[in-house]
Amino acid sequence: MRWTIAVVLLGFASAGLAADAGEIKTASGAVHLERAGKKLPVKVGMAVQQSDTLVTGADGSAGITFTDNSLLSVGPNSVLAIDKYAFDTTTHAGQFDASLKKGTLAVISGKMVKQSPEAMRVRTPSSIMGVRGTEFVVKVD
Repeated sequence: MRWTIAVVLLGFASAGLAADAGEIKTASGAVHLERAGKKLPVKVGMAVQQSDTLVTGADGSAGITFTDNSLLSVGPNSVLAIDKYAFDTTTHAGQFDASLKKGTLAVISGKMVKQSPEAMRVRTPSSIMGVRGTEFVVKVD
């Protein structure tokens, strides 16, 4: 009986955890993640999750590798929100929606876009880009 309760409780606890969408590979200067109302200082190796917002200061930059091998590089004075991220490692199907509120973003798309060219979208204050190619750069003033 105790094992059954422990297994059920463990199942509920893990269901509440957000899945990691990617990992911080590089970070320099002032960079933090906003997650669940908290500001977390960014460290190399730190997990990035859906609903995180990456914020860089005047001297900040960061590089993220996502689970589909997409590479994102965020420049100084940037605010990038990971609105939605889902990726199936078996079929390579998924959805990647991000919002660049200000700053610069360079992207090399990964397996998800190769599988489904319409799977990645980046929103800016004035436009929405459907990513069809493999590399692009966006700047928002």
